[in-house]
Amino acid sequence: MNICLVAGARPNFMKIAPIVRAIQARKDEGLRATIVHTGQHYDENMSDTFFRELGIPAPDYHLEAGSGSHAVQTAAIMVAFENVCEQDRPDMVVVVGDVNSTLACSIVSKKLQIAVSHVEAGLRSFDLSMPEEINRMVTDAISDLFFVTEQSGMDNLLREGKPKERIHFVGHVMIDNLLYQLGKLDAATCERFPASSLKKRLGAYLFLTLHRPSNVDDPEVFSQIADALNTISRTYPIVFPIHPRTRKCMEKFGIHFDEPIVLLEPLGFMESLYLWKDAAAVLTDSGGLQEETTALGIPCITLRNNTERPITIEMGTNVLAGNSKEGILRALEKQLGRSGSGEPKRPPLWDGHAAERIVRILARDV
Repeated sequence: MNICLVAGARPNFMKIAPIVRAIQARKDEGLRATIVHTGQHYDENMSDTFFRELGIPAPDYHLEAGSGSHAVQTAAIMVAFENVCEQDRPDMVVVVGDVNSTLACSIVSKKLQIAVSHVEAGLRSFDLSMPEEINRMVTDAISDLFFVTEQSGMDNLLREGKPKERIHFVGHVMIDNLLYQLGKLDAATCERFPASSLKKRLGAYLFLTLHRPSNVDDPEVFSQIADALNTISRTYPIVFPIHPRTRKCMEKFGIHFDEPIVLLEPLGFMESLYLWKDAAAVLTDSGGLQEETTALGIPCITLRNNTERPITIEMGTNVLAGNSKEGILRALEKQLGRSGSGEPKRPPLWDGHAAERIVRILARDV
């Protein structure tokens, strides 16, 4: 059985890596993984070392779709992926998450009569101004198998009329990868990180990621967030690896961050984990970090008004702050006040074995 795994950006590889490893563990049963990198996000740091850290081989196909408007990018991915499917004829295409590659490759597969499995199916923010929400909804509308990370995903899919027997609550592959990488984060590895000396001298610090268009493309919103962060930095230094989109908007709008906010270039997964796992709290607009901080019990302040991952609030360590200065300051005070207030609960099946469940179902159903 040839299972085609699609990834469009660095975080997607974190999600497919556990599935690749689970397929490799069952290769004697005739399972084979084909990895497709659509090139939705070009990342020069995706070297052989990156894939070795993930424990997977380099992609079999590079589509080099590149950037552009949503329409231009989606179309480029569809054309290139159609060629891959016609050449390779996979038995199943597995897409993850909610990026344009997820949507594009799902449509191509279905039109070629190839079954589609969606990992992280059923998540909903109910905010149609988010491109990711449209990608999630359309992908789920045409998928054959749904692999769900939390109960809200089950509820949403059933409400939308998906067959119950095609929906599988398996846990979360991002947590599989998190626990896998955490196990490799030994002292020798940490000492080699450029950020090692920074971490030692900072003491208590916060970790920040910020990249969503709703936060950084609007100068008024971005200014509110920056004002809140500069106020916070008078008490806690903030480590801030800057996304290229965010840096561009900083320069365009003249946004300034005070000196206690340490601006870094984008980090690899391992070095980023090394920093945020010991932070007093994480401030982010990333979906993945909401989940990963929940898994490790790190207080998380989400700089958004909604989340498609409600389990991180219900059972985890996450709180929604919005993007106003007052909301962010209030949320941080709340989170730091509850820090160390008890052992956090990890959501059901976030145990590091989601990929094994997925592959077991794929082997049975295809």
